[in-house]
Formats: sequence, structure tokens, C-alpha cells
Amino acid sequence: MSEQSLARRALLRAAWALPTGALLAACVPVAPPAAEPAPAVEPPAPALADQAPSAQALLAPTPACDDDDEPTRPQTAGPFYTPNTPQRTNLREPGMVGTPLRVEGFVLTTACAPVAGALLDFWQCDDAGVYDNRGFRLRGHQFTDDQGRYLLETIVPGLYPGRTRHIHVRVQPAYGSILTTQLYFPDEPANARDAIFHPSLLMQTLTDSQGMVANFNFVLA
Repeated sequence: MSEQSLARRALLRAAWALPTGALLAACVPVAPPAAEPAPAVEPPAPALADQAPSAQALLAPTPACDDDDEPTRPQTAGPFYTPNTPQRTNLREPGMVGTPLRVEGFVLTTACAPVAGALLDFWQCDDAGVYDNRGFRLRGHQFTDDQGRYLLETIVPGLYPGRTRHIHVRVQPAYGSILTTQLYFPDEPANARDAIFHPSLLMQTLTDSQGMVANFNFVLA
């Protein structure tokens, strides 16, 4: 037998001694793996209980509005109103004690139309239940924007004898009459004992690590 035949047989014996996978890899070219198709259905979102709470994310920007909404109920201004307050949306001051509170919403007509340029004048007591009757602490006015939206940065008011927690406000559209009323907080034990409190004036509220956010829409006749 020729040397060439012996060499060929030796090469074949070596090839058959290889594992099957190695043999196939040596003989068959391997194509690059095809990209996996994207899943047709997105995985379900985690349950709300598994998510970190965020008051601003969970609180609706405004409750649903109906064309037959009743005008916001008026209430007494009380003895602590002061005119000519400074124009500002933030009533907080450096070093002020109290839970931060953000109140936002819209001023609307009974037909759900936004009232642009409406004047809102807010005043309230501090965390200890005391009003500033000499200056303008926790007092200020602002105007709604083109969409009828307002925003107030303040603190949660304290309690004082005879009253539950509340915020005073006067709302006046351009060339219109003034609505004087008060805003209240849900789940306050003192609500049931307050002779002025009315449930239609409850704000929608949520609390998170940053404080409290609240929503209320004023509906003007």
C-alpha cells in the first residue's frame, strides 16, 4: 500500500475518533443565530401595592366635570380676613413649621368652561392654629392661567378650639361676583363636630414622603 493511502486512512480514523458535535462543527458551516422576535404581549405591570407611592402621580389632576355641576358652596369669611395680600403662589417661608401642602385645581363655570384670570385669595392659620393678623404670613393671592388652573404651595393648617382644619379662599372672576368659601380635609375627626363644615367642600388628598397634595375645583355660578 502506498504511503499516500496510509496517510489517508490515518486521517479518516482520527476524524471518526472525534465527538459527533466536533465532527459536525468541522464539516458544516454554522450560520449566525437569528435574532429572537420581540414578545407579542408586554409583561403585566406590577401591582400598585408593589410600587412606591407617589401622591402627585396617583392624584387625579382634576375630578370629572359635568355640565350640571352645582356651584361651589359659599361659606363665611370668618373674623381673620385681611385685604391687599401679596401676589404669590407659595405661602411657605424659611423655617416655617408644618407639613408641606400643595393644593391645585381649576376654576370652572357650571358648563365646565375654564375661567382664566380669576382671582383667588387664600388665608389660613399656622401649624399651631394661630392666624397672623398683623402681617401677611400664610396669606396671598394669585390668578388662574389660560386653562383656569391655580396652584397653591402652603402647609397643612393646625387646629384651634371650635374648628376643624380648613383653608379660607375668595374666588372672583373678572367683572364677576365674589365666592367666599372654605376648603376641608377628609378623615378629620373634628369635621363631625364643626358647625360650619360641609362635605361638598372636602378636598381630594394624598400624602407621601414629601407631604400632602390636594385637589379642588371651584365651580362659579
